[in-house]
Amino acid sequence: MSTRSHPRRTPSKKRRTLAGWAALPVLLAIGIAAVTALTGPNEITPGAEAAPPAASGTALAQLDTLPVKGRAPKTGYDRTESFGTAWRDVDQNGCDTRNDVLARDLTDIDRPAGCRVLSGRLADPYTGTTIDFVRGQGTSQAVQIDHVVALMNAWETGAQKLTVEQRTALANDPLNLLAVEGRANSQKGAGDAATWLPPSKGFRCEYVARQVAVKSAYNLWVTQAEHDAIAGVLASCPGQPVPAA
Repeated sequence: MSTRSHPRRTPSKKRRTLAGWAALPVLLAIGIAAVTALTGPNEITPGAEAAPPAASGTALAQLDTLPVKGRAPKTGYDRTESFGTAWRDVDQNGCDTRNDVLARDLTDIDRPAGCRVLSGRLADPYTGTTIDFVRGQGTSQAVQIDHVVALMNAWETGAQKLTVEQRTALANDPLNLLAVEGRANSQKGAGDAATWLPPSKGFRCEYVARQVAVKSAYNLWVTQAEHDAIAGVLASCPGQPVPAA
């Protein structure tokens, strides 16, 4: 009995086409893997775009120029010896800095002698409340002058390297001074943005912008925690301008 050999059938065009489509996902996977190996996975990940740079002239852009370092020791800090006697007449207008700031920040002021502010009304930026200021024992402390960048914080972040004249200028710089509610000022103490922010959230952007401007003007640095806290506030107001001196 003979065995008849049958010729091998050639796949039809339709079968070859189907086979090609079936292989396409495998080829695409190989191609994507090759691209990933060459360029890195982040470059082809959808939505992985970098945040736009901060606009020039904003506090956020200026924050990026400040060095980030750890705190220097408090050794040698003394309010009077390090930053001069409070309050000085650094602008030589005949009035000390405290009265100049009160006259700037209060309304309805009574200043009969042309220098000492005897009374006035403060719209406190830290608490959002209104305070009637009356000079006198037991009443003057209701309104205090705050160093936006606390002097001890300045000492710990670079002011040690400044001259006495530069530190005196820092302590009396109108950019670094605000008339505020006395209790809020006491609560702040020497805190930075990482440990204290004004209770009035609507003022926080301006507050940290002032801190950034002062630190930039006097070549001070920020700690990592301070930097992150300021950046967190400015994230809600990226267009916050650098305050004028």
